[in-house]
Amino acid sequence: MKTFRSLKLDALLLPLIGLMLCLGGWAIIAGKSTTTTAVDDWGDPVTKVERHGISKNLPSPKETWEASKPYIVEPLAKRGELDQGILRFTWLSLKLVAQGYLIALLVGTPIGFLLGLSKNFTKAFDPIIQILRPVSPLAWLPLGMVLFSGLKVLDSTGRVSFGTSDAAALFTIAICAMWPTVLNTAVGVRAVPQDYLNVAKVLKLSRTKTLFKVLIPSALPYMFTGFRLSLGIAWLVIVAVEMLIGKPGIGGFLWQQYNANSFAHIILSILTIGVIGYVLDRLMSMVEGRFRTA
Repeated sequence: MKTFRSLKLDALLLPLIGLMLCLGGWAIIAGKSTTTTAVDDWGDPVTKVERHGISKNLPSPKETWEASKPYIVEPLAKRGELDQGILRFTWLSLKLVAQGYLIALLVGTPIGFLLGLSKNFTKAFDPIIQILRPVSPLAWLPLGMVLFSGLKVLDSTGRVSFGTSDAAALFTIAICAMWPTVLNTAVGVRAVPQDYLNVAKVLKLSRTKTLFKVLIPSALPYMFTGFRLSLGIAWLVIVAVEMLIGKPGIGGFLWQQYNANSFAHIILSILTIGVIGYVLDRLMSMVEGRFRTA
């Protein structure tokens, strides 16, 4: 019982200590505002606000909270296209991530199985995969704009509901996020014990049954590792994509605030991106645990 309480205390206390130390370090290096009053050449009082500190333009935790409060207190508010609550921006980004991530899984998983099952397929396409895998999303997005140039899907009112930039964004997210799924699925398929495949042959299982009864269950832990990594990359890519195409979302909000020199809102965006990324990873971990115990 004491050990359980100690572990529970450590799980709460130690992260709290780490958080307080980070906030303290942030407060130390952040700039401080000083206000001075002087008299100009005409005898009128002039108030000057100057900032001093290790990083004088970096807002303190208190200043960040005060500047970001409207976006946090009203997280679902919509005051304009690029002036919305932080959860509303997050939701816009998550919708785009979910679509691109789904495409990455639908394309990447079959390719991974082909790489794991066929040596000839591996010899033919593995060099191409290794060349394309390190390419930055900043390079893929312009290609996507070229591939889908002129694409327009109109809604009932005649407005463009899905255009070139939307298709390019999905293309970029999908192609950047699918590589961990491809590689981990291939590793998982290659790791299936030969005895399992021999038993499937003895039982005269069809290829479809061998796939669903032997290969997928055996490779599932590796596949979920790839799925988790792919989701993390998809969330990273969305920020770059939204910044480049100016689409409303957490990345678009960050870029807008950078152009406006609103450093407090930049920090809010960074913290939001980190928290959402952590939550997504925990959710994928829970789903993985359910499948493993099923």
